[in-house]
Amino acid sequence: MHTITIDNHLKQLWPDAVLGCVQCKVTVQESPGELLQEIEACSKSLRETIEKVPDLPKRDKIAQTRSAYKAFGKEPSRYRNSAEAMCRRILQGKGLYQINNVVECNNLFSIKSGYSLGAYDVNKIDGDVVWKVAEEGAHYQGIGKDQINVEFLPVFSDSQGPFGNPTSDSVRTRITEEAREILMVIFGFSGTDHMEEDLKELCSLLEKYCNGREFETAIIV
Repeated sequence: MHTITIDNHLKQLWPDAVLGCVQCKVTVQESPGELLQEIEACSKSLRETIEKVPDLPKRDKIAQTRSAYKAFGKEPSRYRNSAEAMCRRILQGKGLYQINNVVECNNLFSIKSGYSLGAYDVNKIDGDVVWKVAEEGAHYQGIGKDQINVEFLPVFSDSQGPFGNPTSDSVRTRITEEAREILMVIFGFSGTDHMEEDLKELCSLLEKYCNGREFETAIIV
């Protein structure tokens, strides 16, 4: 697994910051019907549990991520974390985009748990990775977007610069059908409670739907 650390400044601002990391070989392809059905079932459960969009920020993991953003100096209502953004789409009846089986596993786990996740092509990561609060003026090209402002967001960064955060990942390290090995990360802001079980569940999804194999896992604190 790539060497991954959490920057001291980020930990000072949010001591409960933690990463749950999975690195494994996969087969990237169109999502099978069973996976899409599981996403739809989870979406239905979400709609039955949370009636109104304004109630979403009260959901535990989403609330913790929003609070951490404020501590880092970012307005969470303008830069919604990916879990909140996906759940909003579901409650608004818009549904989720379909990309590939790895991305769909990422999204399924996210809407089910409330965690924001990142998924990266290991071969596109350059050197060691640090999770840190991005500097003023930091930016990168987001997936399906132009250059996005990532300053003060908790970003993943390698020797080439920032490439991912709980709001939006970059084009540079995105998962395409060319990917053979991935790094999938749970961005945690509430300590290590249940993280081991969460990683096991994530590995099970990748094994079932993405031919996941040769798993390496780590909890970074």
